[in-house]
Amino acid sequence: MYQIIPSKPNNISKIDILLDQAFGTDRQKKTVYRLRDTVPAVQGLSFITVSDSDIIASLQFWPLLIKDNDRSYEALLLGPIAVNNDYRGQCIGLNLMAHGLQAAKEQGHSRVILVGDEIYYQKVGFTRSLALGLDMPGSVDKARLLAQELAPDAFKGVKGMISKI
Repeated sequence: MYQIIPSKPNNISKIDILLDQAFGTDRQKKTVYRLRDTVPAVQGLSFITVSDSDIIASLQFWPLLIKDNDRSYEALLLGPIAVNNDYRGQCIGLNLMAHGLQAAKEQGHSRVILVGDEIYYQKVGFTRSLALGLDMPGSVDKARLLAQELAPDAFKGVKGMISKI
């Protein structure tokens, strides 16, 4: 039986092992990590999936800004999300994301961005079309920049450079 619960600070070392397993030990060199540097995750939007007492998946959300000249829009960055290799293919990651996205919506957030494979992430509502007017600093495959609206028309007219808060 799996259970999704809020992550706590004492989970960090186990989550780091899980993230290294999923993305490699050089994961922090990726462009998307620059958006997380020195910025705390959004309060109340860090979750883990546990089986017995083992952490088998983790997810966090981070605050972002989308800047367009003199305008800026708040958004969330979803990720990293990781699932233990032994539990992949069981929809654990999808269920964890659905839980996290619902919690973000309940907190009043309206825009979420991630970098990932659209075929996978469209299963929880992400699409490339909402991110067409967005850009990220550094080297990022624009086809992997995805977005989701947690409120109607939240990305309507939104364009610009994604940056950390």
